[in-house]
This record gives sequence, structure tokens and C-alpha cells, in this order.
Amino acid sequence: ELESSCGTKTQEWEERSKTRAEELVALADTIKVLNDDDALDLFKKTLPSAGASFVQLRVTASSQCAEALGMIRSMHQKADKKLRPGLDLIALALSGKKALTQGAFDKVIKMCDEMVEILNKEQLDDDNKQEYCLAQFDHSDDSKKALERKIADEEASIADAKEGVKTLTEEIAALEAGIKALDKSVAEATEQRQAE
Repeated sequence: ELESSCGTKTQEWEERSKTRAEELVALADTIKVLNDDDALDLFKKTLPSAGASFVQLRVTASSQCAEALGMIRSMHQKADKKLRPGLDLIALALSGKKALTQGAFDKVIKMCDEMVEILNKEQLDDDNKQEYCLAQFDHSDDSKKALERKIADEEASIADAKEGVKTLTEEIAALEAGIKALDKSVAEATEQRQAE
């Protein structure tokens, strides 16, 4: 069994060695073809020249700075009055002579990051304030409705009390009329007794 597995491994090794040797020969032939003068002429014909290329070869710091400055100035027109001083400061940093030296964008990036942090904080504060205001509006509406119900109940109680006063006034008037009629009848009865 050991001999058969060793024989199999030996055959596999020979096949791999043979394949690698063929690959090395193929690579050497390919390198030879590519290094040939005819291949070089063919490559020069197929690839466009540097003048006809659409690929941007180089970006200078000054062109990046000018582009960033243009973007900052366009944002300045649309920005809130609170943000304009920060944008002015960034524009000033970009337009200065030191902006063209190395590391100038580090300050600008830091300033932009700080401005973004401030804006995020202000947005969070605005969101919290909006939630608070909405809660206060709901509370005020609930209080207003409760007061309106109480006023309606009080007005109903006042109307009931006025109706009660009117009824009592009528009853008092009726009782007074009854008392006068009784006094009159007592007086007549007294006169009649005295007359008899």
C-alpha cells in the first residue's frame, strides 16, 4: 500500500513538473514576442498618443484649491447668515498664499469637520426643541379644551340657576298674591262678623 501511494505521488509530481516546465517555456516565448520590435511598433499604433488621450494625467494643488474655493463661494450665496462667517473664513484660508503649500487643506478639512459637528449639534438641538414645542402645543390644546368644557358646564349651571331664580320669583309672587287674597278674605270675614 505504501509503495502504491508513493508511486502515485511520484507520478503526480512528474506531471506537475512537466506542466510547470511547459508554462515556463510558454512564458519565455511570450516575453520574447512582447520584446520584439514588431510588437513595439504594433503597440505604438494601437495605443493613442499622449496628446489624443482623454485621461487626466495630473491635478495640481492650485486647481484643487480653485475648485474648492468656487464651491465654497457658491455655498456662501445659499447659506444661512449664521454659517456665512465660517464659509468666509474657509474661503480666506483657501485664497491665501499659504493655501497652495502642502498641508493647507488639513486646516480647511478640520474647519469643515468642525462646522459639520456644529451643524449636527444645532440640528439635534432643533429636533429636541421641536419635540418640546409639539408637546407644549398638545398640552396647551388639552388645557384649552378642558377650560372650554368647564366654561360650558358653568354656563349651563348659570342658566339652571337663572331658571331656578325665575321659578322662585314666580312662586314668591304667587305666594304674595295668595297672602294678599287671604288677608283680603280674612278682612272681609272680620267685617262680616263685626257687621253681624
